[in-house]
Amino acid sequence: MNSPKTPPAHVPMDQFRVEHGELLVGGIPLTRLAARVGSTPFYAYDRQLLDARVGELRAALPTAVKLHYAIKANPMPALVGHMAGLVDGLDVASAGELAVALDTGMSPHDISFAGPGKRVEELRQAVAAGVLINAESPSEIEALAAVAESTGWTPRIALRVNPDFELKSSGMRMGGGPKQFGIDAEQIPAVIQRTETLGLHIEGFHLFAGSQNLQAEAIVEAQRNCFDLARRLADHVSTPIRMLNLGGGIGIPYFPGNERVDLAPIGANLARIADEAATVFPQAELCIELGRFLVGEAGIYVCRVLDRKESRGQVFLVTDGGLHHHLSASGNFGQVIRKNYPVAIGNRMSDTELELANVVGPLCTPLDILGDRMLLPKARPGDLVVVYQSGAYGATASPQRFLGHPAVTEVLV
Repeated sequence: MNSPKTPPAHVPMDQFRVEHGELLVGGIPLTRLAARVGSTPFYAYDRQLLDARVGELRAALPTAVKLHYAIKANPMPALVGHMAGLVDGLDVASAGELAVALDTGMSPHDISFAGPGKRVEELRQAVAAGVLINAESPSEIEALAAVAESTGWTPRIALRVNPDFELKSSGMRMGGGPKQFGIDAEQIPAVIQRTETLGLHIEGFHLFAGSQNLQAEAIVEAQRNCFDLARRLADHVSTPIRMLNLGGGIGIPYFPGNERVDLAPIGANLARIADEAATVFPQAELCIELGRFLVGEAGIYVCRVLDRKESRGQVFLVTDGGLHHHLSASGNFGQVIRKNYPVAIGNRMSDTELELANVVGPLCTPLDILGDRMLLPKARPGDLVVVYQSGAYGATASPQRFLGHPAVTEVLV
């Protein structure tokens, strides 16, 4: 068997407490929580950690900047309901998410709807609900005009702008260059003119340059560029700007070598922008839109070891969970080179006997890997494997019907 070698280190996963050798979620020992849930695998989200993250962000941001939660990061209804009581607005990307948002009791005025392929039925639903629609193409403006003409309802419209710059060092670039998202910045003046010709009013702009960025200076630069672009585009709008969404982009550390983002320079930059906005856009609400940064570190994925086997000198812990529940942790959701999420044996947190082990799922594919040669406490069948950083893009971003295994459970604790 291979002798243990220290693999590259993850940033400490100290957001969850440990007591008597067990991870605590919402103050509950993991083995007891597993019994309460009734089966594995499951996702567990900690309310106290959600509260703490929003509190941390509020402390760093100027009060003039509103905080919106992007539901696509985690649309679990109970979690969204909890977040609705903590944030100033909700952002949705489908009619299904819109229904979840409306069920929370959040005012439609504080709900926005983005997405490059909204069906006419979805646009009609959004107009009827009175939420802000981030229009992503000239044809979407035409469709909204048709809805207004046929119903007599007034659409609330913002233009999603595809900027002429990118968010540097971002894990996923959603602006700059050719993109399916938004309207190219250089096309915006003509779209504004056409929108106003149709008798529709533009409330503001939505700019989202990228996501999963761990470099504060890159986020600061992108937010400044977004604001400056919005100032230029606003000159073409005949009515006052009432909303400016500067996007998000703040990431969380998933892989060895990642560090947590320093919020101080981001908050200081937004304070400067807010001061300028008070003069330039006196009637506008300034907001940022975050998903994974708000919920990602508050969640874990838990699966149970079914079998322990050795193959040509390597240990394999075969679990009842895998890529069908957690595609991103398997490395099959946007990674070019597979890297490990932080993993632990949640009921052996104090064990000192360590070994190199592979954590794999039950699926008949070599892609079903949750941990590749990780240094872990020596685990046995029945032990509970924990994958940290699992509060965002987990259950609903995974192919749960793949190979017919049971669906995963989600709990808010």
